[in-house]
Amino acid sequence: MKLTVVGCSGSFPSAESACSSYLVEADGFRLLLDMGNGALGELQRHCGLYDLDAIFLSHLHADHCIDMCAYFVARYYRHDGGRCAPIPVFGPEGTEHRLTIAYADTPSHSSMSEVFDFHTVKPGTFDIGPFTVHTDQVAHPVETYGIRIEHDGKTLTYSGDTGVSDALDELARDADLFLCEAAFTYGKENIPDLHLNGREAGETAARAHARRLVLTHIPPWTDPQVNLADARTVFDGPVELAVPRKTYEI
Repeated sequence: MKLTVVGCSGSFPSAESACSSYLVEADGFRLLLDMGNGALGELQRHCGLYDLDAIFLSHLHADHCIDMCAYFVARYYRHDGGRCAPIPVFGPEGTEHRLTIAYADTPSHSSMSEVFDFHTVKPGTFDIGPFTVHTDQVAHPVETYGIRIEHDGKTLTYSGDTGVSDALDELARDADLFLCEAAFTYGKENIPDLHLNGREAGETAARAHARRLVLTHIPPWTDPQVNLADARTVFDGPVELAVPRKTYEI
């Protein structure tokens, strides 16, 4: 698998990065995890506008899904050959309604489904292209799913947004790469079931025996170096910060 960080800023875009979006590729198949603010523009550095094969939305907060409205425009009003065929979109209950409301003036209440083939995510195991994926609900104020992606004996886990969660521990079990949010600062913010801090992300990786930890979803007002140092105090494996345009071979 190849993972590309399209955007990794938390809550709102920074001067350097769009919000959450990650491209996963294998066997010529392109799966996008989330499409937050600014992600659609940055995505076009890495693949063609119409070259995605499927999209997974961890949850329906704007910093993880709002550029789907812009992508709707690109697919619905395509100028070089007519409207695009529907692409599979996997998201929580109510994804189509949420995006339709966010767009505000789609041609009809069903226009989104003309270019997006919506599938409701629940805890379980299913296939997306060549990937076997396992999803489970994690600890966030809205329905949110972490995802474990397996291909050719390798595993990538993406946390979505979450506080400390037994479900996330299991999704990250023995993962070759654990892409984990670390939005809060240890000792500063303490809001249960909202976000992890750097130390908690490291503790999660340690409990799960993950092989590599990449911290993401760090907002512009949070010092990423503090979160990185905090994670390293509790996790002995390789730890680094997600940065836009970086790629990983898994």
